[in-house]
Amino acid sequence: MTDMTVEYSVGISGCRLQQSGKGCLEGGGDLVSDTRRVSDIQWFREAYGAVTQTVRVVATEQSRQQRGWVFTPGVDDAESECGLDNVGAFDWVIENHGDEQRLEEQLEQLIEFVRSRL
Repeated sequence: MTDMTVEYSVGISGCRLQQSGKGCLEGGGDLVSDTRRVSDIQWFREAYGAVTQTVRVVATEQSRQQRGWVFTPGVDDAESECGLDNVGAFDWVIENHGDEQRLEEQLEQLIEFVRSRL
């Protein structure tokens, strides 16, 4: 399995939710999409502690290729694309292997969790 950052219509992609008491989400909190480095995760965890939620979107190389992805040396192996591959545990792992129903189910669970914290 190869990890992949994927933009989704609700803006989830390697994102962090911090209950900061104010922000872009109704009821407080912020959704930060597309952080790419270990130092990004460390900063949010240090600044916001246990309320920080990390989300990783993964897809097999095969499913990525079926969507037209072709590995580009110097791009797809750069830190901005692979910097989080060795991070131990994410709070949420969303599998995006091409099964739309499964993807929707996972995202709904995540959205329900976020709403329960607002």
